[in-house]
Amino acid sequence: MTLSERLALVDKGSELSVRSQCVLLSLCRSTTYYERAETSEDDLALMRLIDEEHMRHPFEGTRLMREMLGRQGVVVNRKRVQRLMRLMGLEGLIARRGTSKPHPAHKVYPYLLRGLDVVRANQVWATDITYIPMAHGFVYLVAIIDWFSRRVLAWRLSNTMDVMFCVDALEDALLRWGTPEIFNSDQGSQFTSDDFVGVLKREGIQISMDGKGAWRDNVFIERLWRSVKYEEVYLNAYTDVVDARRGLGRYLDFFNDERPHQSHAYLTPSEVYFASMNEVLVVKEAA
Repeated sequence: MTLSERLALVDKGSELSVRSQCVLLSLCRSTTYYERAETSEDDLALMRLIDEEHMRHPFEGTRLMREMLGRQGVVVNRKRVQRLMRLMGLEGLIARRGTSKPHPAHKVYPYLLRGLDVVRANQVWATDITYIPMAHGFVYLVAIIDWFSRRVLAWRLSNTMDVMFCVDALEDALLRWGTPEIFNSDQGSQFTSDDFVGVLKREGIQISMDGKGAWRDNVFIERLWRSVKYEEVYLNAYTDVVDARRGLGRYLDFFNDERPHQSHAYLTPSEVYFASMNEVLVVKEAA
C-alpha cells in the first residue's frame, strides 16, 4: 500500500481503530495517548537553531554551542542551552554522542564491526534516533538501515523517547526484510533495554554497540541524518506529526529508490540492496 493510500484511509478517521491508524502511519500507539507539556515558541525557535548548529558542528558542547549561537546574534545563557539540548537528546561528541542516554543497569555489548568487511546486504543493520523539528513542536525519528547498501529498512516517529517505537521499527524491518547477522546501535537506553535486546536475542542476531562517545562507529546512519535534515527537514516546516510523516516518507522513498550515492558508483541504496540479495539467493540455490 502506498503512502497516499495509507493517508487516505486514516483521513476516514472513525472508521479505523487507533491501533489500525497507528499501523498505517507507522506510529507507536503510545504516542497517541501521551500529552507532552507545551514548549514555548521561543524555545522551539531556539531548538531549531541548536539542531542546525549541531548538525554543522556535532562536537560542540553546551559552552561552545552558547558561544556559536551568540555569534549568530542569539544571546542565551548556558543553562537554557543545557536544558534544551537535554530535551532534544543532543550532546557534544567529545562527551557522548546521540539522542539516546545510557542506562546504568543495562548491559552494554562490545563493538563487533571494527575490521569487519561488510560485503553484502543483511550482513549488518544499524539504528539511531534523531530530533525532528516541526512548526509547533517536535518529534523523534528512529531508523534502521542496512549497513552495506545504506538502505532505510524501517522507521518510526514518536513524541516521546519511549523504547516501544524503536521496537516497532525493529519488528517491522525483521518482518519485511529478513534477519541480519549483526545489529549495531549506540549505548542508548532504548537499544540496551530488555524489550529491544530481547527481540535481537529471539532472532539469534549478534548484538554490537558503539564505544562510548565513538559516533564514527555508526557513521553511515549519522550521514543519513545529515541528508534527512539538510535535504528535507530544514527545507520544510512540518505543521504536525501527520505532515512530518508524509514529508519524511516521501523523502526516505526518494533516498532509497532515486537518490544515487557516490560511494555506490552512483547506484541507489535499493539497487545495491536488491542486487546483493539476488546474489546471495543465487549462491544459496547453487549450494
